[in-house]
Amino acid sequence: MAGTLDCDVAIIGAGPAGLTAGYLLTKQGKSVVIIEKDETYVGGISRTVEHEGYRFDIGGHRFFSKSQEVVDLWNEILPDDFIQRPRMSRIYYEGKFYSYPLRAFEALWNLGIIRSTICMASYLKYKLFPIKEVKSFEDWTTNQFGKKLYSIFFKTYTEKVWGMPCDEMSADWAAQRIKGLSLWSAVVDGLKRSLGLNKKPNDGQEVKTLLETFRYPRLGPGMMWDAARDHILATGKGQVLMGHGLDRLAKIGPNDEDCEWSMSAKGESGNATIRAKHVISSAPMRELSKRIHPLPQSTLKADNLRYRDFLTVALMVKSDDLFPDNWIYIHDDRVQVGRVQNFRSWSPEMIPDESMACVGLEYFCFEGDGLWSSSDEDLIAQATREMEILGLCDPKKVVSGAVVRQEKAYPVYDDDYEANVDAMRHELEEKHPSLHLVGRNGMHRYNNQDHAMMTAMLTVENIVAGKRIYDTWCVNEDAEYHEAGDEGAEKALPASDETMPLNDDQIAALTSLRGVPERIAPEEPAEDIRKRA
Repeated sequence: MAGTLDCDVAIIGAGPAGLTAGYLLTKQGKSVVIIEKDETYVGGISRTVEHEGYRFDIGGHRFFSKSQEVVDLWNEILPDDFIQRPRMSRIYYEGKFYSYPLRAFEALWNLGIIRSTICMASYLKYKLFPIKEVKSFEDWTTNQFGKKLYSIFFKTYTEKVWGMPCDEMSADWAAQRIKGLSLWSAVVDGLKRSLGLNKKPNDGQEVKTLLETFRYPRLGPGMMWDAARDHILATGKGQVLMGHGLDRLAKIGPNDEDCEWSMSAKGESGNATIRAKHVISSAPMRELSKRIHPLPQSTLKADNLRYRDFLTVALMVKSDDLFPDNWIYIHDDRVQVGRVQNFRSWSPEMIPDESMACVGLEYFCFEGDGLWSSSDEDLIAQATREMEILGLCDPKKVVSGAVVRQEKAYPVYDDDYEANVDAMRHELEEKHPSLHLVGRNGMHRYNNQDHAMMTAMLTVENIVAGKRIYDTWCVNEDAEYHEAGDEGAEKALPASDETMPLNDDQIAALTSLRGVPERIAPEEPAEDIRKRA
């Protein structure tokens, strides 16, 4: 589609944040044009890819939120297609499976008495004689769990995910990812679980409780976002330009037509120019900064933001099922795969043939590196070999495969990211109040789906009100998301003095953010670091 389109709001990206904004704006009678660079799928990282009738996720997306407002919106968009699924995940280490969360007797049996004794001795050693100058992920985690447990349950998987040695990663990563987890509490919980002393709900765990079941669209998360797109189009107020990427965003007004922005988008079917009063962007901040005209002063800062990329190799296997887990964490340095999804366990309807299974092997990489640049044929062959090495399937039963690459899947929290994000955010808010940033990459926040949606929901409220009545960045950075408790559970979140306070339900969604790393000062005593982290 080519030509010039006028609308109230132009939206960059048809992921959960962009489509949520488009859906709510068209309900309010606003006209929107959404551009999406993918030619086929909406939903961003929450899309569902189809290959030869098989459907699979890009990472697996459960539909749980403590915000009733988000849950209600899901039910409104997709009222009749949710199913309740059992949750099961395990850790694979040295050919054995470990329940997640821990079952103490099982772990002791798998590790053996000698290794278990070594693990506990190592734990006690570092509690009595901790590393005093805590600089790295390895230092922090070793002090918390001992060198042996660190090497078994943290080192291999963490290095796969983030692509760097643990001794080169900031201790902030450990404070973020493992915050609040106590080995002693885990062992006590594990003993109770093993002896059957815990009571439901959530098997009686007191720390980091996990849901036993979760809701899921019967044909995958993409079903939700396909429905959102269809609702937008059905209003007659919205257009979605597939296969169109942002080329240039220029401030022009306001002119006689009350348009402040001119946005050009390039696509194989033709170029389009969209003129709008407001722009909502879920595009990566680094990319957006280079396309705004004139260039923001913070462009150099935004250019330093980093991302971790991701690819999934889906294998179709001649088997009714391979294992009962939704996913398995792979702690094995013989293979590059980091996690294996079993899509039949997510929803049986994603597999068209009852005699077949479909699994997704997830690889964490950087765009342009060896994994990313490998051919689909080589990646399918590698995934097949690694499933054989892990003993998860017979390679002779692999019928076919498909590869999906996802760039910028994970915003990286390095030492400078917060300052870089703040520089761009504050400049755009000051100079361009009608340009709104939403979503995971739009705000460079490693968040959950419901948080991305809530940033869009609050942005719509701001646009309809004609001013920023809500601070979409007002997030409790120390909050840690637990997949537990009732939908609508509350957590405290401070409100900005210059904006309306958020209600409890909005707070519940915004605190689903995966906690921003706490900064650990190297001069602090190790004992204080342990207590605070």
